[in-house]
Amino acid sequence: MLKPGDRMPDFEVVDQDGNIVKSSELTGKKTIIYFYPKDNTSGCTAEACNLRDNYEALVNAGYNVIGVSKDSAASHKKFADKFSLPFRLLADTSTRMLQDFGAWGEKKMYGKTSMGTLRRTFIFNEDGILERIIEKVDTRNHASQILD
Repeated sequence: MLKPGDRMPDFEVVDQDGNIVKSSELTGKKTIIYFYPKDNTSGCTAEACNLRDNYEALVNAGYNVIGVSKDSAASHKKFADKFSLPFRLLADTSTRMLQDFGAWGEKKMYGKTSMGTLRRTFIFNEDGILERIIEKVDTRNHASQILD
């Protein structure tokens, strides 16, 4: 798993509009990369809408906001359109990006163990160096966790 001081892992994935997004394009601006399990689920929707509702404050603080899950670009497009999300959603269908960031791992739900997306947020500085990880995400108040 990444730790503060590490460089952003290299990646190349598509966003909800089918555009290729490369990690190398993200330097020069502070970047929030938040990983979430699934489009259109209650917790993920609450988190995305909280970031949407506070997007202006995040941008004013100098942040570029990016969401990532293993859902397809088409699923992301529907999710972004349905909730008017103003930021990019990246489709990591191979889970390579999730694994490289340390946002893929063992989850326990209803007594069953499976591999899946771990809800985590990574905050990088302008040089692509990790400054902070939020592992205990409050989906309804995530923007305040980032801005504090």
